[in-house]
Amino acid sequence: MYRFLLTPRWWGINLFVVLAIPFCIFMGTWQLGRFEDRVQTHEAAENRPDPGTQTAKPLDDLLPVDTETSGRPATATGRYADQLLVPDRKLDDKTGFYVLNMLRTDSGKALPVVRGWLPGKPGSTTVPAAPTGEVTVTGALQASENAETTGVHAAGGLPEGQLGMISAATLVNLVPYDVYDAWVTLEDTGSDSTLRPVPAAAAQGTGLDLKAFQNLGYTGEWFVFAGFVLFMWFRLIRREAEAARDLALGLAADTDTGAGAGAGTGARADTSTDENADTGAGAGADTGAGAGADENAHAGRPGSGVTADSV
Repeated sequence: MYRFLLTPRWWGINLFVVLAIPFCIFMGTWQLGRFEDRVQTHEAAENRPDPGTQTAKPLDDLLPVDTETSGRPATATGRYADQLLVPDRKLDDKTGFYVLNMLRTDSGKALPVVRGWLPGKPGSTTVPAAPTGEVTVTGALQASENAETTGVHAAGGLPEGQLGMISAATLVNLVPYDVYDAWVTLEDTGSDSTLRPVPAAAAQGTGLDLKAFQNLGYTGEWFVFAGFVLFMWFRLIRREAEAARDLALGLAADTDTGAGAGAGTGARADTSTDENADTGAGAGADTGAGAGADENAHAGRPGSGVTADSV
């Protein structure tokens, strides 16, 4: 009954099932692993000491920025150069902008330093001037922003002197010197009382955000796909087996024979009826016509003993 499984058509179905189920299980397991990694990273970040309580270290000792060094106090020495304003940044649910200055260090590279936050829009608020001469700054180390960072203007199109994304890839197009792939936000704005310190943001990937739960949802989807493939495979086998059993019992053949016999009988009945009708009609017509013609011929034939004159 199950010999149909060896046909070329079923070889293709079986091969698809054999490949699809392990693939779905692998993808589901991988997504589950991603979710577990995010949970572990989140727990490690919560158990880690507050970065602000740790001792400040030179900038070069903390690079590159990762989940361990993000938020750590970093120190750098240099001179302030170009100033840029970063619009549409929120602080305490109020919209304002960051004041960013490039700190030219002795290494030749420049470090983006966010000196603080001001309410309003760039151009409508007076910005305090940056300190002159050589300065040493201490601030929370942050990784370069990307298109997914909150408040970023990834599309560009900002006026001159404004910056949409704090990243080395963006700054190299605006300043004529090399830039560190990191930035710091000052915890102490010094004498600039109008500037408010910008708190350090948590490192990306260290929280149970929407992406973490998306990984968990994708895990369920892949396992459901594997179960659906297996269910459809068993259903197809069952349907094919039932069809083969009906054919073996002659149920499909009897149905075809009965249909053919009924059609043939009806056709023969119609043929007989048509033939009888044609025969009767032809015989009657011929008999009537012949009888009338013979009587007329005998009536007018000479020597019959009955003439018009005698009448």
